[in-house]
Amino acid sequence: MKGTKENPWILKTPPGSSEYQMYKDIKDGREILVCTVGSTVLHYDARCIEDLHQMLKAHGDWMLLGSADEKKEPKPDTIEAWGRSENNPVGGWYGLRKGLRGRFGMYIPPLMEELELVELEHNARNNRMKAI
Repeated sequence: MKGTKENPWILKTPPGSSEYQMYKDIKDGREILVCTVGSTVLHYDARCIEDLHQMLKAHGDWMLLGSADEKKEPKPDTIEAWGRSENNPVGGWYGLRKGLRGRFGMYIPPLMEELELVELEHNARNNRMKAI
């Protein structure tokens, strides 16, 4: 089965410039996504997949990814901004590791494309996605 520690998803960032791995795990009783980029390990709340898909369905059109590091303010009305907004279903960050909570708009969209939940652009910059 794909998406386990033993058989992770092998994904590429939307521009196709970097490869990374992701799998589901349980930490402190919560299902999480473990994202390994080189030697950096990020954790995201796994419910982000369903929550983001529902938001995109309601949005009904393409939405910019707007990926940004945790300390950088994301562009408004982007996937990144939604992934840390007080108005999303978890009331804040889907990223779980302080200091490494950003880049939601970089690493979650390719997984959602792999799961056939979204269409995702693969341009050098300013990529967008929309729900299928």
